[in-house]
Amino acid sequence: MDWVVVVDDEVMNLKMAGTILSNHNMRVTALRSGMDLLEYVKTNQPDLILLDIKMPGLNGLETLKVLNAQSAPSERIPVIFLTADESQDSETQGLQLGAMDFIKKPFIPEVLVLRVRHTIELVRLQKNLAAEVERKVQENESLSLHVVQALAEAIDAKDTYTNGHSGRVADYAKEIAKRYGYTKGQQEEIYMMGLLHDVGKIGVSDAVINKPGKLTDEEFDQIKTHPIMGERILKKIREMPKLSIGARLHHERYDGSGYPDGLVGESILEEARIIAVADAYDAMTSHRSYRDVLQQEIVRREIEKGKDTQFDPVFADIMLQMIDEDTEYNMREK
Repeated sequence: MDWVVVVDDEVMNLKMAGTILSNHNMRVTALRSGMDLLEYVKTNQPDLILLDIKMPGLNGLETLKVLNAQSAPSERIPVIFLTADESQDSETQGLQLGAMDFIKKPFIPEVLVLRVRHTIELVRLQKNLAAEVERKVQENESLSLHVVQALAEAIDAKDTYTNGHSGRVADYAKEIAKRYGYTKGQQEEIYMMGLLHDVGKIGVSDAVINKPGKLTDEEFDQIKTHPIMGERILKKIREMPKLSIGARLHHERYDGSGYPDGLVGESILEEARIIAVADAYDAMTSHRSYRDVLQQEIVRREIEKGKDTQFDPVFADIMLQMIDEDTEYNMREK
């Protein structure tokens, strides 16, 4: 049963609206003032409010302003103004405040019922559509994340010695971003960037990636092409332009000695500066063909030493804080 709250300081108008709507199988609540309404909606959520414009105390327009300020747009109860005023200014103000419609007094029963029903049905359809869109977006995001995770695993599989590297870098980068104050949406974006930061390794020879000994200068030059290759691959994802920039810049160094562009300081994308710290940390806390996981104190010392040279000092300090909190040394490849 549809639920309508009618707000009017005139008892006759309340009775008339209540009788008309009740006779058409609607639940009706009658209130005498704007203040009564503001108190009532704190604990009640009707389908629609019929709100008189001219009332003593808070008028209808002022009441709607307060209602809007007290709730998020998605949670606002639809409002139809009741008015005997033919003023265009009142209608303009009401529409600007978000009123759904106006009904002139005295009521024409058929018009009152039709407009109330149509408004409730419209708002219900809008909410259902919004919910369906949100569900589809979440499904697509979930699907996209699964695809990206599968791709990240495929990248890691090229390198015998980096099992789970991309996932750990994504986790560390997301945590740094969270502590720095990124929103949830920004945290999810940097997580995706972390997962795909090494996608360019697809274009590097397996023999070079998996060489157990020291690389020659020529082989290292091949390795250094993977940020550019990663950018080319990810540029095709126009919906998330930072993916390609993050892939290109994650080996830049804060002092300008990195590659491929030799960028300095804040000219490096902020997310890439975060990923650079996370990437270096995971490299030191993962197994390699030539060494085991480094001791935590050594890793901490290297991050500290890299401040202002390899790393943005702000993000290095956050990484150091994470290390200090990790008393069991769980942040490492097992």
